[in-house]
Amino acid sequence: MNTEIKARFRVDRSDFALDVDLSLPGRGITALFGHSGSGKTTCLRAMAGLERASAGYFALGDEVWQDESRGHFIPVHRRALGVVFQEASLFPHLSVRGNMEFGLKRKTTGTTRFSLPEIAELLGIAHLLNRSPDQLSGGERQRVAIARALLAAPKILLMDEPLAALDLKRKLEILPYLERLHSELAIPIIYVSHAPDEVARLADHLVLLDAGRVVASGALNQVLSRIDLPATFADDAGVVIEATVAEHEVDDLTRLEFPGGAIYVSRRHEPVGTPLRCRIHARDVSLTLLPQMQSSILNCVSASVVDLAPTDTPGHVLVKLDVTGEPLLARITRRSAEKLEIRPGLALRAQIKAVALLA
Repeated sequence: MNTEIKARFRVDRSDFALDVDLSLPGRGITALFGHSGSGKTTCLRAMAGLERASAGYFALGDEVWQDESRGHFIPVHRRALGVVFQEASLFPHLSVRGNMEFGLKRKTTGTTRFSLPEIAELLGIAHLLNRSPDQLSGGERQRVAIARALLAAPKILLMDEPLAALDLKRKLEILPYLERLHSELAIPIIYVSHAPDEVARLADHLVLLDAGRVVASGALNQVLSRIDLPATFADDAGVVIEATVAEHEVDDLTRLEFPGGAIYVSRRHEPVGTPLRCRIHARDVSLTLLPQMQSSILNCVSASVVDLAPTDTPGHVLVKLDVTGEPLLARITRRSAEKLEIRPGLALRAQIKAVALLA
């Protein structure tokens, strides 16, 4: 069964043009990332059918929702999709239960993916069903909006910066629930964001947009590790590592293992065998040609240089490394690169000064 998503849109405005041609996976979270004005929201609205591109094509597997070359366009209310915006836009006169039941009424197919109690439990809102929207926090309102969208039994969920209107505390409250959706939903999610940490924590596939064009599209780490795109993430350049809890050690450290070796972090509560997603920023990686001796840096892995490129920071370069098949980035000074004679193929040691746990 074909589950690939095909999206080709051209939207022309007086001050902006969107021109994209995308093939996206039919499962997991695809993030549309870029600075303000890059075309993320316009692209998502075109996918939803909220904005009709004069030259447009959108197909979810074998189901074609738009093909302007044949004059074919299914309006948004007949598409089996869910949309969640920055603002929850709950109906103020309905309870939480009433808002969720509205989603059930919007079903365009006979398919039922979740019952109301199941989705309430999944999103941690079962205890809120009798409350009115004005009694909810911002994070709770957004979870109700997601529940309402999912109860419509969508074949795809579109999320337009769902955390942008929340403060840091509410963002941290809702992120674990978005991770649960990622692990438990079989439908694809298109997630618009301009926040690198959200993308690193949630996405499987990443699309970088700039001025209405696709700069890069691919698996998360494949795109994050490209050194020809350093300006996109600026100081946030880095990679994501899928690691596993290997051991809780006696000195309040936890050892994580990944295909490239082992790294240590402050003691975690997860049991051995639990997968964890980590982010390693290029600015937190230093390079040495010598074996590690008498260093305070615990995390040190063998690596080889793949390539290097200049950055937007004067006097610095970005070095792409291969760690037993896993990519890693290091940002070092040009002087250090010259002193160490950094070049493709060079074997060295990468010292990781900090690891950011994303869960």
